[in-house]
Amino acid sequence: MIKLFLTALLITFCGAATAEPYVQFQHAEWTKNASIYQINTRQFTPEGTFRAAERQLPRLKALGVDILWLMPIHPIGEAKRKGALGSPYAVRDYLAVNPEFGTQADLKHFVDAAHGLGLHVILDWVGNHTSWDNVLYASHPEWYERDRHGRPHPTPWYDWDDIIDLDYSQPGLRHYMTDALRYWVREVGVDGYRVDAAGLVPQDFWDHAAAELRAIKPVFMLAEWESRDMHARAFDASYAWSWWDGLRAVTDGKADATSLYTYYAWNQKFYPRQAYRMLYTTNHDKNAWDGTEFEIFGPAVDAAIVFSFVSEGMPLIYNGQEAGNRKRLAFFERDAIQWQASPYTALYTQLNALKKQHTALWNGEWGARMEQVPNNAPKQVFSFVRQNASDKVFAVFNLSAQPVKTSFRDDLHLGRYRDFTSGEPVKVDESTQFDMAPWSYKIMTKAE
Repeated sequence: MIKLFLTALLITFCGAATAEPYVQFQHAEWTKNASIYQINTRQFTPEGTFRAAERQLPRLKALGVDILWLMPIHPIGEAKRKGALGSPYAVRDYLAVNPEFGTQADLKHFVDAAHGLGLHVILDWVGNHTSWDNVLYASHPEWYERDRHGRPHPTPWYDWDDIIDLDYSQPGLRHYMTDALRYWVREVGVDGYRVDAAGLVPQDFWDHAAAELRAIKPVFMLAEWESRDMHARAFDASYAWSWWDGLRAVTDGKADATSLYTYYAWNQKFYPRQAYRMLYTTNHDKNAWDGTEFEIFGPAVDAAIVFSFVSEGMPLIYNGQEAGNRKRLAFFERDAIQWQASPYTALYTQLNALKKQHTALWNGEWGARMEQVPNNAPKQVFSFVRQNASDKVFAVFNLSAQPVKTSFRDDLHLGRYRDFTSGEPVKVDESTQFDMAPWSYKIMTKAE
């Protein structure tokens, strides 16, 4: 009897000690080395329509992007609207298309054309709240949160007075939202969603909804949030807010390069290996409210852009960045991007190609971990290697306003490379030093 008890206890103990996979789904294969391109349809073309945007697809394909994120495509509320056209994040009907952009047939034509070029399309989904005049408020007022007076209310503490919050304790709302998410995948063929304010909706809803979507086809899910829980069952990618904040503090002179260590320590130890962290220098929020990437990062902007592509993460390009756009795009009005020839077109094209060509730079578990290369000026210089059995990338960034002569310790970085910028061969040995101008970078890839 005692022997049976001890055997059972041993089985129980060993079972508890066995690690269970934290991530319970597989990324779509087409996301392994993908970058994201965000389209603000209202501002993307002079016409501001899906049909006009579709004509730009060959250019985006040539740029080398993979996943096109369309900002919300639904009709916008009129009640308490901000500005003349309102915020696309004040949704009036989840099952309709904003006539400002065209028709559902136009949207499907856009998606089909993108698929024909090997691109994928995700929609921006606003699940936390709706406009005051959303069709659901008339048909299901019980699906909305209420304040102490029994009235619907905007999200607390924010200045989002053009919207009201939904109540996910209501089973009917959960069924409706899941069906609505499935609708656009089934009927239009979209490939997933970027979810606005994802953490303000219960995680178990996203876990269930994502499983329902993946039962239809492989999808890509991006959470506008920064949390490990997002990655277990629902989201492929999450925002790297703290990376952007940390880099901005460095370029503002409020911190030095070592302040980024905390982000990378958490990224490696706290987040699952499969997690894609979305890196960006700007997006619709940053551009509209904080300033363009040129305002934010100043002379460090090129280094910040390159960093977002060679670091562990999935890079984002906000429409207009490839044209060197220096304008804050109005959020509630028409304010079309002024397209122009720019050296940033070549830079982004080269960076997208670099990411695809070098497996060490791929996303999540597809790519290689960053390993720190110690240097003689750690408060100014951030240096690392990403390598796997067949590929190696050595990256050095001077994240300071002073020139630095940089030398390195250890043997991790040694090897023969090709310089990303010049294409010239580079031999790195124990005596190698680099003269780094302020806010400069050197990216070296393993020589063939």
